[in-house]
Amino acid sequence: MQDANSFRPRPGFGYVRTLSQREELPLLRDHLLRLDPKSRHDRFHGFLDDGFIERYAERCAGDGTIIIAYMESGIVRGAAELHPPEQSADGLPEIAFSVEQSVRRQGVGSVLFRRLISEARWKGYRRLRVTTGAGNDAMRALASKFGARLEFRHGESTGTIALTPQPQAELSKWIDLTLNVVRAVIAFNRACWRLLWKMSGADRAA
Repeated sequence: MQDANSFRPRPGFGYVRTLSQREELPLLRDHLLRLDPKSRHDRFHGFLDDGFIERYAERCAGDGTIIIAYMESGIVRGAAELHPPEQSADGLPEIAFSVEQSVRRQGVGSVLFRRLISEARWKGYRRLRVTTGAGNDAMRALASKFGARLEFRHGESTGTIALTPQPQAELSKWIDLTLNVVRAVIAFNRACWRLLWKMSGADRAA
């Protein structure tokens, strides 16, 4: 097993993809457990023990949270989380990010942020909630880069990101809707032909 502290990324070797629900629990859990103490503190606002992280990953795998992962050799080294609005007190989808120390300062956070915003637009969300520790300068800078207006309260920074509809996202939605309609029409036509075929067969038998 490779030691997380000895891991060295290879430029251009990583890739980003959305995890399936079956993959989320083990891959997200192992990634979060590899975070160094400061990163854990920043990500979870002071919660550091393994048991909390394991329960958190299990909850994400079961509540519909979308995990967009930066991966190298099949291992998650960075993750962007898009939590469903039902999990938030104010009804806004909440987002969260974590990047392992070994792949920082390579633009991983920005890539994950862009992919997450695209996913949020695709789902029709208009605003996102972001919350981070007051000392997490990297996350606050990243959120501000993408238009978040952060306020400091109760020892943490919280704010929202307004999402403007993008023509590409709207086009993709229209294409998907059109394809679904076409599939439904084809299925209906097949059912009609089967019924007519059975009826004609019954008439010949009579």
